[in-house]
Amino acid sequence: MKKNKISKNWIKKQHSDIYVRKSKIEGYRSRAVYKLEEINNKFKIFKNGASLIDLGAAPGSWSQLAEKKIQNSKILSIDLKEIVKIGKVEHIVGDFKDDKNKKKIKDYFGKKVDIVLSDMAVNTTGNKSLDSIHTCELAIEAMNFSKEILKNNGKFVSKIFMGSSFNEVLILGRKIFKKINVYKPPSSRKDSKENFIICQILR
Repeated sequence: MKKNKISKNWIKKQHSDIYVRKSKIEGYRSRAVYKLEEINNKFKIFKNGASLIDLGAAPGSWSQLAEKKIQNSKILSIDLKEIVKIGKVEHIVGDFKDDKNKKKIKDYFGKKVDIVLSDMAVNTTGNKSLDSIHTCELAIEAMNFSKEILKNNGKFVSKIFMGSSFNEVLILGRKIFKKINVYKPPSSRKDSKENFIICQILR
């Protein structure tokens, strides 16, 4: 399918999407917020007083929800892109995989954190198999980082795409965490390979 046809189809979906309309009405920056909300409703990710890292945060709707739902939170977001300021959320522009940014994150909190979130995905190429592999690679990077930064009872949530690399993510998750769930929120588009892995309690 040609790129301009894909773009037109995407725009058509956006206009007819109830979650896109809802996010605009409620002041959220993207429809992705409802995926996190549904994950939290099912798995109770948030808790008051929690410290939280939002990896690949732009445009910022996950950080928006976290700040709204968690009282007395300490939240740090990081993305390759700058984002418009969100309340008391601190933002780093850069790649979380860079050692200098890992140090900034660790210095900001000064201790282990409660929650790591990742809604990261690569820019799509149109090759779903390749996109799935690359997005799962990001999930693996985020999971390995969460092992460094999370408290023992910490929680990690990451986007993954179903595909050839899915089992690799699952195997690593089971090595690092005691409790693993894979979940496709109702607000995730039915034609998307997108799922989320929810990991709790370090081994």
